Amino acid sequence: MAEGVAVLRAALERLQRGRRVAVATVVRTDGSAPRALGACLAVVAEPDGTPGEVVGSVSGGCVESAVHDLACEVLADGRTRQARYGTAQDDPFAPGLTCGGTIEVRVALADQDVLQTVLTAADARRPVALVTVLASGPARQVVLDELGHSGSLGSARLDAAVVDAARGRLAAGASGLLRLGADGGQRGDDLEVLVEVFAPAPRWIVFGAVDVAAALTRLAAFLGFHVTVCDARPAFATAARFPDAHEVVVDWPHRYLERTTVGESTVLTVLTHDPKFDVPLLEVALRGPAGVVGAMGSRRTHAERLDRLRENGVGEDALARLRSPIGLDLGARTPQETAVSIAAEVVALRGGGTGRPLRDTRGRIHHEPFAAVVAGAAEVCA
Repeated sequence: MAEGVAVLRAALERLQRGRRVAVATVVRTDGSAPRALGACLAVVAEPDGTPGEVVGSVSGGCVESAVHDLACEVLADGRTRQARYGTAQDDPFAPGLTCGGTIEVRVALADQDVLQTVLTAADARRPVALVTVLASGPARQVVLDELGHSGSLGSARLDAAVVDAARGRLAAGASGLLRLGADGGQRGDDLEVLVEVFAPAPRWIVFGAVDVAAALTRLAAFLGFHVTVCDARPAFATAARFPDAHEVVVDWPHRYLERTTVGESTVLTVLTHDPKFDVPLLEVALRGPAGVVGAMGSRRTHAERLDRLRENGVGEDALARLRSPIGLDLGARTPQETAVSIAAEVVALRGGGTGRPLRDTRGRIHHEPFAAVVAGAAEVCA
């Protein structure tokens, strides 16, 4: 969500200053595509109307110039355009993807009211979906969140059908395509509808206001997490020491964890090295739904911690969830290197990676996003 929201926020800011903005969005991918469905790029018109600033990316660089040219055409005449980019093996001068996959990109003028509605929901940490009919002409869009929907796709019946179908994508947190009849009927291929889901940024809670925490907080925020630092010591848990954290909490870690919201996308890292903090905290953490629970420390510290947790009644299934000592074997020494090691393991866990050098692996480099796996591969609305 974070990158897409950042692009839309930049587009809205330019629209509010009176600029015209064209937004390019990846609406279809096939094979080893470099970016996921919904990746976007905004091109801003200068005051004199000429194309200027570019924000975001749709391919990581392979076809950005061609998409920029397409956006310039949209800025010039206001007409929506769509283009497909593949390997371009037959024409060495044609734009193409080096990874062997294909992407389809839709470029349209940005709508200030639509962006404002999406961002208002996102800022309130409500899951929100931008639903767009993939057709030429002016954009037909609906914004959908848990409070309802706004906008129209052309008819009340079509709106109702699409909103009902899109709620499944919204609940799963996965963007995708729907195919419907022109009147909203579930049997038909008249319309393709893109559902772009912007889920709230996942939480990363760092327990322990230590030196590694400062570096880890910076990395976690950079990776798009909503970051909290928690420590019972007010002299250490300060906003000045953790400027990259979204919030800094002074409380006993286990008490804070008991009262805060934790979900399957939440990452918990315990950096305190102190049994009086670690053990009660991990008791709560390992019995909760957090997707990643990790603790820093030596192998001896880890073994002693497991013994204490067993004595307190934590079962083996729960203990098996504990990533400790957390981090990949990178030979890290400094706090910054240790933070990279921890962040790398979290990225690998969330993305389904192995943590091995890519040259020693086979198959696709770009793994299927976790949310897309949950939602299923089918893009046809049954």
